[in-house]
Amino acid sequence: MLAALLLALPAGAGEFPVFDPAEVRLGQLLFYDPVLSGNREVACATCHHPRFGTSDGVSLGLGDGGIGLGPERRPDPGNLPEQRVPRNATALFNLGFPEFRVMFHDGRLEEDPGQPAGIRTPLGAEMVAGFDGVLAAQTMFPVLSPDEMAGHYGENEVSTAVRQGLLTGQDGAWARITARVAAIPDYRDGFAAIGAEPLRFTDIANALGAFIAVEWRADDSPYDRFLAGVPLPPEAEAGRQLFEGKAGCSACHSGRFQTDHGFHAIAMPQIGPGKAARFESGFRDEGRQRVTGAAEDAYRFRTPSLRNVTATAPYGHDGAYASLEAAIRHHLDPVGALMAYDLSRAVLPPLPGARDHMILTDPPETARIAAANELAPVALSDAEVAQILAFLDSLSDPSAIAGRLGVPDSVPSGLAVPR
Repeated sequence: MLAALLLALPAGAGEFPVFDPAEVRLGQLLFYDPVLSGNREVACATCHHPRFGTSDGVSLGLGDGGIGLGPERRPDPGNLPEQRVPRNATALFNLGFPEFRVMFHDGRLEEDPGQPAGIRTPLGAEMVAGFDGVLAAQTMFPVLSPDEMAGHYGENEVSTAVRQGLLTGQDGAWARITARVAAIPDYRDGFAAIGAEPLRFTDIANALGAFIAVEWRADDSPYDRFLAGVPLPPEAEAGRQLFEGKAGCSACHSGRFQTDHGFHAIAMPQIGPGKAARFESGFRDEGRQRVTGAAEDAYRFRTPSLRNVTATAPYGHDGAYASLEAAIRHHLDPVGALMAYDLSRAVLPPLPGARDHMILTDPPETARIAAANELAPVALSDAEVAQILAFLDSLSDPSAIAGRLGVPDSVPSGLAVPR
């Protein structure tokens, strides 16, 4: 069945990689299996679920220490999360296409032939070889995050290794996760059947990457048919013309995937814990600058692809806007929207002690965010905003939103599958 699905996928531009169906199937099981997390309670699918457009339906998620799924997820009273996940869970559509060479909101993982294994990551020289590409590599960084999958210090062998700085190597967190997977006969035998014996951590990552690429390939939408010569419906066509003309959206959202793969500062309101190291104070998230160290990169974040964007709320690097219309209106007057922003526009599960509003009540930091803004104001009528929304809806591929293989009934570890 899987092989038939792979053959049935639209041809696109002809550069989509070919994947082994057996590897894709292993990746599907691992994606929904909490065995990859420190406490065996969080799966990749916990924060990237097809029910929520391959995200989690909230502005800033609760990883380790959370119970439930999507907007209904709540803290576990017996194991409270240390903080929210600092950034919005990104959508996973089309990441298997070679155009996607940069991962995460700040681009901290990207193709770079001059780096170890051809990928620049926060691990630097410790980065191991064997990943099929950046998609495979990025799947294995959430397992190192205490807030996402690893867990609190001392709770388990994975979180302990992470807090001690043991990430790669035979005693590292990645090796410990690999040993767990290899100890499960169905996984061990499945990987052996595709030549991954003994099992390496990169084999797990490559299987996950293969599954994500195949499951959420999105290139069969009304917009794709438009690119092939079929007209869009009138409202969507009017929106496209605004998008590419008066509204100026295509300056950043362009091409087949509606992204320039670049980084831009658009005065997005900053909410939540920010992206500081545990030893740092403050709630700032300076975006790309934390990666490059360049002052001009302050508050710049990666331009997201707009494929299936109507299904991927909330919006922004921190999910500041619950609705797509609100996100569009922010783009029309970024600084004005920043100054008028109210936290009620976000979707935040309750978390005792969370101080989500700190930057919103910090005038100097808000002024710095505003000063970095790159977008000039644009005046659109309500009718024109509605037309742009109609165009964005034409980017939807229902088969990709639903997922092709779906959620498995069970996983080899026997742990609970996120539903």
